[in-house]
Amino acid sequence: MSKRKPKEADKKISIPEMDKQAIDVEENQEAETADILGSDMSNGDHAEEPDNIIGELQEHSRELAEENSYLKDQLLRKTADFENFRKRMLREKEDGIRYANSALLLDIVPIIDDFERAIQAAAETEDFHSFHQGVAMIEKQLVSILERNWSLKRFISLGEEFDPEKHQAIAIEETDKYETAIILEDYQKGYYLQERVLRPSKVKVAKPISPG
Repeated sequence: MSKRKPKEADKKISIPEMDKQAIDVEENQEAETADILGSDMSNGDHAEEPDNIIGELQEHSRELAEENSYLKDQLLRKTADFENFRKRMLREKEDGIRYANSALLLDIVPIIDDFERAIQAAAETEDFHSFHQGVAMIEKQLVSILERNWSLKRFISLGEEFDPEKHQAIAIEETDKYETAIILEDYQKGYYLQERVLRPSKVKVAKPISPG
């Protein structure tokens, strides 16, 4: 049996199939090329990301360094201001203690002036009576100023009942005239400062004699 030669029609049918295969191959190659290019581009993006991160970190580090430097400078300034304030307060406190009696002394200085004038007048006139009157007036003026401005009040103890809180007994006299200890003499007057005894008075006290 002899082989049949392919007809012309069969040849025409096989050509489109070959073209189709060629097209499929070409499309596959293009797809692969696109995948490769896409992969390269994607790899390029990923390659750039670490650089961006490093740059951002460097910028953030620089900002933190600047902020740290600013805060350190502010801390030094505040520390210096506080130290100056502490020294100023300490100096003012020392000055306050040192000059605390300035107002009192200003009240006393005019009294000293009066004493000087009284002494000078007595030396010139040799008038003891006038000198005595002048000194008495000065003493009264001084006591008044201390009581009015400084709450320093002198108290009289003569005739009062003995009180160890305000009296210091330096002499005792036995007597049957009193039933309790009474102040017979006031040798040195005492003083109150506000409501507190600043200095007790020195007195002679009567000691009652028991009937037995």
